[in-house]
Amino acid sequence: MPLVAFTKLPTFERLHSEHHDVLNIDKAQQQDIRELHIGLLNMMPDASLKATERQFMRLVGDCNQIVQFYVHLFTIPDIERSSSTQEWIDEYYEDFESIKTHGLDALIISGANPISNELSEEVFWPGLTEVIDWAKENVTSVLCACLATHAVVQYLYDIKRTPLSEKKWGVFEHRLTNKQHPLVRHMNTRFDVPHSRYNQLASEQIKEKGLIPLALSEQADLHLAVSPDGFRFVFFQGHPEYDDLSLFKEYQREVNRWFEDERQDYPPYPENYFNRVLQELLLDFKQKVTHAKSNKQEFPHWENELIYRQLDNTWRDTALSIYNNWLGLVYRLTDKNPKKLFMQGIDPENPLDGI
Repeated sequence: MPLVAFTKLPTFERLHSEHHDVLNIDKAQQQDIRELHIGLLNMMPDASLKATERQFMRLVGDCNQIVQFYVHLFTIPDIERSSSTQEWIDEYYEDFESIKTHGLDALIISGANPISNELSEEVFWPGLTEVIDWAKENVTSVLCACLATHAVVQYLYDIKRTPLSEKKWGVFEHRLTNKQHPLVRHMNTRFDVPHSRYNQLASEQIKEKGLIPLALSEQADLHLAVSPDGFRFVFFQGHPEYDDLSLFKEYQREVNRWFEDERQDYPPYPENYFNRVLQELLLDFKQKVTHAKSNKQEFPHWENELIYRQLDNTWRDTALSIYNNWLGLVYRLTDKNPKKLFMQGIDPENPLDGI
């Protein structure tokens, strides 16, 4: 399912240079293949906005090679942006009104950068809840990532996340809890997923409200769940969209926060992520800078060939499998008209019946 480069968004060129399937608009219009329109509500802060585009668009574009995907980017206008990021958004993103006018077959909602533990007080909350209310009536399936999962579950089911005593950070082993669900059918039953969060939704919390857990971890608890109907809302608490380098960059940011006295302790490693070679390299750096903090040194750069070779990705094949299953189900259930919710004969309360 190739992505269709229907705008001049530079991310299309970037993905094409990385050997992802990107079809220009002229070729796309010549193919007699059904298209799917996928919304990406990108609420990430400026520093992560473009990387988030690439991460989710890679997962969509690397799925089944038959359907043409149109990914419609939009964001919450109330999120504060730098002038350069706002120019990017003005140039390449759509507004929510145009999204509603055209309609979507499916929607992905990214995480965000919260200021407090009370999500309903965040600047993005009114805009996000407006999107959710519209999507409930107009979008076949909504996939929520990490903080979006926390926010949507709170808004729809009145389930509040719980603060953790320390950051849950690293790559953790998970197991499927429902191997027959169409979203996880034919997947590995044991797999890794990155997590990075200070709060947690517990599997027992969501089960009390009728949500269905599909993948759990002994160390990180809930990763994947769905709404009581089995499909309309898909919830990820982990980060299957992360690149090989994502946690390394987060670790680098935490070290820089320590240099700037924004955190008191030198950050621990993300769990189960750095191998022995990297741990020794980063321990050497830590010993140098903690001995004389005022003598700030350049952190080992992620583009260093030695570092890049040592970073393993043990979650991407599973992530692709889930996304492929999800988009395949959207293809089979949604109407050809993106303004219609389901094909004729599909029960919105039980859309997976007969799948």
